[in-house]
Parts: sequence; C-alpha cells; structure tokens
Amino acid sequence: MYIKKILWAVAIIGLVIFGFMAYYIYGAMFQPNTKFTEDKVYINVPTDANYLMVRKQLEPLLNDMSAFDALAKQKKYTSNIKAGRFAISKDMNNNDIINSIRSKNLPIKVTFNNQHTLADLAGRISYQIEADSLSLLKAMTDDAFFSKSTFTKETALGMYLPDSYEFFWNTSAEGFRNKMLKKYERFWNEDRLNRAKKLNLSPDEVMTLASIVHEESKQRDEQPRVAGVYLNRLRIGMPLQADPTLKYAAYQLPKYKNTVIRRVLNVHKEIDSPYNTYKNLGLPPGLIAMPDLSAINAVLNPEKHSYLYFAADAKRIGYHKFAKTLAQHNNNAREYQRYLSSQGINR
Repeated sequence: MYIKKILWAVAIIGLVIFGFMAYYIYGAMFQPNTKFTEDKVYINVPTDANYLMVRKQLEPLLNDMSAFDALAKQKKYTSNIKAGRFAISKDMNNNDIINSIRSKNLPIKVTFNNQHTLADLAGRISYQIEADSLSLLKAMTDDAFFSKSTFTKETALGMYLPDSYEFFWNTSAEGFRNKMLKKYERFWNEDRLNRAKKLNLSPDEVMTLASIVHEESKQRDEQPRVAGVYLNRLRIGMPLQADPTLKYAAYQLPKYKNTVIRRVLNVHKEIDSPYNTYKNLGLPPGLIAMPDLSAINAVLNPEKHSYLYFAADAKRIGYHKFAKTLAQHNNNAREYQRYLSSQGINR
C-alpha cells in the first residue's frame, strides 16, 4: 500500500513536470513573442555572423529572449546562421521567427542612375547591399575580369545600365558585378546589335556616345536630335566638338578638382587629353558619365536630319537651337553667350 502511494506520487509529480515542460515548450514555440508595433520589421544578417550578432539585433524586437534562445539552441539555429535580409512580422512566435531568419532570405531592389564614375557607383551600391564600396570598386576594376571580358577601365562604366534590379542583400561585390554583366549581355540583344552595326558603332561606342548625349541634354524628346547631330559629324569626319568632353577632361586635372565649370571657355579647348573632342577626331576612349537608358535609345534610334550644330537655347533652358550652317550656329551661340554674361556666369 505504501509503495502504491509512492508510485502515485511519482506519477503525479511526473505529470506536473511534463505539463510544465509542455507548457514551457508551447510558450517558447507558439506564443507571440514580438514587442514592436509595426506590421513588419527587417534584420540584416552579415556574412559569417555568429548567433550573438543575430541576438543583438533581435533583442530590441522580442519580449522573451531566454525563450527564444532555448528554442534556437534546440532547433540548432545557434550553430547554423544564414546571411541575408529577413522579415519578422508582428505577433510572430519564436518558431516562425527562427524559420524566417533561417530560410527566407528576401530580395531587395537595388537602384542607381547618373553615376559619373565607377567610384561613385560603388559608393551608391554599398548603401544598398552588404558589400562595401572598396570591395565593389576593386571588383569593378579587376584586371582579371577585364581580361575575360571586352571592357577596359575606360569603358567599364557602360556595363552598368541605370535601372532597378533585384538582389539579395548579402550579394558579394563579385556577385553584383557578374550579375550586372549578364544584364548588360541580355540588353544587347540582336535588334540593338543590328542597330549599332548600321551606325558603324560597337556597343562600347554606343555607350560612349550616349554618355555625351546625356550630358548635353537631359530632355528625352531632344536626345534623338542631339544624337543625330553627333552621328552626322562622325559620318563626315568632323570633330565632335562636344563641350561635356572638355569638362570631363578638365576635371581630370588638379586645378579643376572640386570646381564646377558652368561655362566652357577657349582655354578648355586647349587641354591636352584624348577626351578633348575639339582636338581629336572621333569618339573619346570611353564614357564621360553613366547615360540614362533614354540616351542609349536615342543613339540607337537617332533623328535623321541635316543639322551639324546646336547651341543652348537661352529662351528654353535645358533645350537647344539646332543649325545646318556655321553662320546660323554662330548666331545661336552668341545669343546664348550673351545670356550667360547677363547672368554673371563667366566660368
């Protein structure tokens, strides 16, 4: 009789302990454990992160870290951290949180446009993905990469077509560069290649000319006409005489660092540089800036006309006046020079 009482007591204690454990496990796994008010928050888990680094991000977001720690250890998450960007929804339980941050790496939108150099582009991208600007710039200017592709340091900026793209946050610098190369190769489909060929231009040359067109005019409705002028000049062997290339050449010189050239002067036309299209025939060695897609399309689909000249229009700022003769152009140019002088713009 005494033994039976002991067995009953042990059984009851066992049930109590089991019930407590079951309740604890249920609470650790299935009870909501978030304390933020937003519908959803995100954490970025770096490559090679350990559990303590993840825990530091989670601590402000969760009510009971000890319960989360216990379940994370039980589910072996503490020794199997995954890098990426992960979402945690309001009122998620620990089990759902662990499942989310272990297997649901979310893509993000990476956007860039109008970057003037690869260094500028690297800086812009580094704010959007895990890779830092130095590693991105190193990947973008890697000699081994250039040797395997058609690009050079002068033309490499043309590989990065301005737009919005989907990437994982933990994409490496090389991963970003390689994906952009694939996007570039897809962009140059048969139709675009044929259009470039009819213009006697390579894809790199199209991108270089598009960069000049874009720097000349940001007006999409005018860019095809500007492209037509430059193509007319190339066709007859006339120098491009593109003012944006003079600015680019000047900005490479120490005396013009940290300055803004608002008015192109004769002294700029004397700069000794392969980018000086007043002194050198044909296109410069590479891009002077990142062109918009509209400027690239303008070069591939230029307006057909007989214009050889254009000057900024003082009455329609942002647009230009086009001319077929030098005399007409000189009149247009003088009108704009008078406007600049009236505004006190002398350099």
